[in-house]
Amino acid sequence: MNPHSSKSPFTTSELLPQEEMLEIQRSKGELFIGLPKETSYQEKRVCLTPDAVNALTQNGHRVLIESGAGLEANFSDKDYSEAGGEITRDTAKVFACPMILKIAPPSEKELALIKPQATLISALQLKTRNKSYCETLAKKRITALAFEFIKDQFGGFPAVRALSEIAGTSSVLIAAEYLSNMSGGNGLMLGNISGVPPVEVVILGAGTVGEFATRSALGLGASVKVFDSSLTKLRCLQSNMARPLYTSTLQPKTLLKALKRADVVIGAIRGKNRSPIIITEEMVKKMKKGAVMIDVSIDMGGCIETSSITTHDEPIFEKHGVIHYCVPNIPSRYSRTASLSLSNIFTPYLLQIGEEGGLEPALRIDSGLRNGLYFYHGILTNKSVSEWFDLNHRDPNLLIF
Repeated sequence: MNPHSSKSPFTTSELLPQEEMLEIQRSKGELFIGLPKETSYQEKRVCLTPDAVNALTQNGHRVLIESGAGLEANFSDKDYSEAGGEITRDTAKVFACPMILKIAPPSEKELALIKPQATLISALQLKTRNKSYCETLAKKRITALAFEFIKDQFGGFPAVRALSEIAGTSSVLIAAEYLSNMSGGNGLMLGNISGVPPVEVVILGAGTVGEFATRSALGLGASVKVFDSSLTKLRCLQSNMARPLYTSTLQPKTLLKALKRADVVIGAIRGKNRSPIIITEEMVKKMKKGAVMIDVSIDMGGCIETSSITTHDEPIFEKHGVIHYCVPNIPSRYSRTASLSLSNIFTPYLLQIGEEGGLEPALRIDSGLRNGLYFYHGILTNKSVSEWFDLNHRDPNLLIF
């Protein structure tokens, strides 16, 4: 019998090279997070609460906290220590951690302390950055995420929404404060008192800030009028309030009529690069004396022509008899609430990064987290940042996968 004539026990496809299927086991990563004390002007918030630190340390991660980091939000060093955090007075030691977590972007002095190849998670605040900031990140091959760019599974921006909720609610509380005699106002109470006409509140903008300002003002019994250029936003606002509501598009005559009657005006309209001026100086002149204006969009230039930036120490000024409140960082006024809200957002992401075995695997599977990435090992990955500073950028999807 010819041995060559015998039929092979294998098919042709079985004899061809096959892909080897390897079982990939996810190895849990141990994070070492540095939580420095905020140094930017009037920044009182902190990224992680003691409870968040406890959740991280219970999952095998380390958190090094600069002494006094949580004091402005009423969290003591003892609270953090009892939660499993490590406390140090050495600022350089905190910035030497492989992962740095901050509210405000680091200053030039703080950037110098960050080690090469570190990971930075903070706000970017693009309009306040300069080109040298990006050049330093590139030189140190730092991976940086801006929390205001991070998206959730529904396509929203959770950190921006959380802070907008606080800004919207607090704008009404601040207005109530400055309407009183004690703060030089008209002596009006923002409440629904039997037999007394309700306070008139005009809100510009039907986004998150406008929605929560509306919710708070209605809750206190005020008469509320909301203006926005988007019918869709106005429709969504009415749906969310689950009640009939005075809404209007931005028509100058209708707006002026409402402003003349208004006791409180809240400006919450944002633009692409700058907020559009909606209320002119001539409109302000025709308002009631002692009316209160809160320009929440002042961080983008303001939507009221007479607005100019104020501080938490001197928050108001009067122009044409109208009280103006124009503090850019309103959530910092309620530092503990804001810290709790931000900590609720940061903690699940940090635990996820640990579970996935590090930041890179987490970026691969979470497109929302990847949206927050603007530097990857020193390579600029964000189009907005590249256009703002006229720098080259690369697609993060091509770098990570």
